[in-house]
Amino acid sequence: MRIDSSAPTRIDLAGGTYDIWPLYLFHDRAQTINAAISLRARCSLRSRRDYEVHLISEDTGEHVVASDPAGLDIDQLPLVARLVRLFGARGIEVRTRSESPVGAGIAGSSAMAIAVVGALAAWTGRPMTDDEIFQMAMNVEAQVIRVPTGVQDYRPAFYGGVSAIEMGVTGVRRVQLDVDAAELARRLVLAYTGASRNSGINNWDVMVRRINGDDTVTAAFDAIGRTAAAMRAALEAGDWTAVGSLMTDEWQARKRLAPGVTTPDIDQMLERARFAGALAGKVCGAGGGGCLVCLVDPDRRGEVEASLTAAGARVLPFRIEEQGLAVERV
Repeated sequence: MRIDSSAPTRIDLAGGTYDIWPLYLFHDRAQTINAAISLRARCSLRSRRDYEVHLISEDTGEHVVASDPAGLDIDQLPLVARLVRLFGARGIEVRTRSESPVGAGIAGSSAMAIAVVGALAAWTGRPMTDDEIFQMAMNVEAQVIRVPTGVQDYRPAFYGGVSAIEMGVTGVRRVQLDVDAAELARRLVLAYTGASRNSGINNWDVMVRRINGDDTVTAAFDAIGRTAAAMRAALEAGDWTAVGSLMTDEWQARKRLAPGVTTPDIDQMLERARFAGALAGKVCGAGGGGCLVCLVDPDRRGEVEASLTAAGARVLPFRIEEQGLAVERV
């Protein structure tokens, strides 16, 4: 038997970091705005006659072997190992591959968690609701990175599309936005800075400071919240001038959350992109490295891409991905 699955990564356009519980409970009408993209996390399950468990990462070259799920060392390929143990899958080879660079800030590990959970649920015949998949993926990822995880990244991986993730006391709700996906993709340039980031470090510092009532962080979150609401309206209206202005506002507010959100290299890349014609730019995810995204006039796209390449970044081609989690029995 063989099962293949995949799930898209995402670009966060506004409102990120709000999605870590309980931060979104401290601000009214908290939401994040994101777009699923075609750089996918992929998982393939194959049966084995010897009943052993084999975990293979095509990204790192690691190959972990155990006689049964309980024997897996959760310090090796920890995300996949923990999930295989949870499902009790035996006589199985689990092969994973990510189309996102390591530490890119576009939710590659969250997408992988969704892809692996979806595949293992199909393999074991275990029925799971959307929320059960989200909860398992989020909790296991938190075990791996050892800090709280947010709620937004699992929704684009599962549903695809351009979304608002609304968060409050009654729970989390994903809303599909009425956005021309092709037009949005034409206006976004995604580039990997070459430096991996650790979202857990930045987000944990921000979370502690917000819970402790830090005035600077609280004000920054208020500004990010206002920007996310306005970004949602601007995207649905196709007002690209407003989208650019709001992306700039969001980035300025985000940099006030913690000193490590930006770096001299990131600042230089964004400045060169603006000089080449970018309307706005920001770092994806928690910052400190990973990917940056720029809003551009389609006529200036080539110039912005060339400037980022010259600055040492790697431009990542993508499209907005309408399909979320895909599971196929081969």
